Amino acid sequence: MTRLPPRARKALLTLHLVTALGWLGADLVLLTLGVAGLRGADPAAVYPAAALVGTWLFAPLSVAVWLVGVASSLLTPWGLLRYRWVLVKLLLTTVMTGLVLFLLTPKLRLLGELAGAASAHDRVDLVVAPSVSSALLVVATVLSTYKPWGRLRRSGGR
Repeated sequence: MTRLPPRARKALLTLHLVTALGWLGADLVLLTLGVAGLRGADPAAVYPAAALVGTWLFAPLSVAVWLVGVASSLLTPWGLLRYRWVLVKLLLTTVMTGLVLFLLTPKLRLLGELAGAASAHDRVDLVVAPSVSSALLVVATVLSTYKPWGRLRRSGGR
């Protein structure tokens, strides 16, 4: 596979960091809105705002993080299936992105439409989902920083 020159590799890494930080920021905004909703803030303000953040920021950023992460692994010496930590990050990000697109975003849209009529269970989900997502993003960051576990298999090259 073609490897990127150092300047392009750094640009791709920067894009990956910016999109991941954006995803974490959107998580924290959703968590803040969820807590505000549980604590009695106006549901007509909280849940439509959460639906907007989820639809126009959170979901696109999750896809961007996944795409840029895959591109980064394919175009750098790390490879997609060469190191365990990369594979774990890929699996985490894939599962999280799927959950965001197919479960959380539709639920946020429903909450936005229901506003004050949302059930207590639905309101709690808006606290639990971004809490879990934020924790998993921190795990992915730790994996990227410490790069544990070594190679999956022997391969040519680096």
